[in-house]
Amino acid sequence: MPSSSADPELLPLSWLAQYGYCPRRCALLALERVWSENEFTAAGRAQHQKVHTARVERRGENISLFELPVFSRALGVSGLCDCVEAAQSPDGIHLPYGDGRYRLYPVEYKHGIVRDEAEYHIQLCAQAICLEEQFGGAISAGAIFFIDAHRRDEVPLTPELRKATTDTAKAVALLVARQLLPQAKYSAKCRKCSMQDECAPKLRHSSAAYCQTIWNTVLEEDLL
Repeated sequence: MPSSSADPELLPLSWLAQYGYCPRRCALLALERVWSENEFTAAGRAQHQKVHTARVERRGENISLFELPVFSRALGVSGLCDCVEAAQSPDGIHLPYGDGRYRLYPVEYKHGIVRDEAEYHIQLCAQAICLEEQFGGAISAGAIFFIDAHRRDEVPLTPELRKATTDTAKAVALLVARQLLPQAKYSAKCRKCSMQDECAPKLRHSSAAYCQTIWNTVLEEDLL
């Protein structure tokens, strides 16, 4: 299997989820290499470190691949799958990890409360597209596993989701190519964002409003 580490043009797959959450957050990470942790990101990282190490587990005829490196030249990304479940199936694909044929099923792990977030689905779909490109075959669904809730939600990999994933990958590549930082737009998501201080969405908005007030005052004085 070719290694994606030799392809510096491939962007981190995780940036697709970052862009889905907030384009500016993705740009701060991708263009300015800014990253800060808060209680939410630290908890998520700790849970991933506790649960995952790169390994292969076999249970009967089925295989679970943890921290599997994947890449897609079509999407222009590379990254890791938290877990890929490989169940033996006569219409599956061959894997270098076992005999027979397997149907692949990616599972993305998330911490915190159960949330139906579009960026989670895009990240999962991107992993599936990577697996399809590397191993062949077609993957019809995957799952999001919420660690704290011990709940697993299946995500159908529909044509609409695949298009959204491709569009997001293109948007991230364009953002990196243009090297332009999107303007801050304050929303409810900002309250839990670990990069509030670096982004300062409220401050930027207030500064712009303040400058506009000064300009309006100048114009009014000129008219007197």
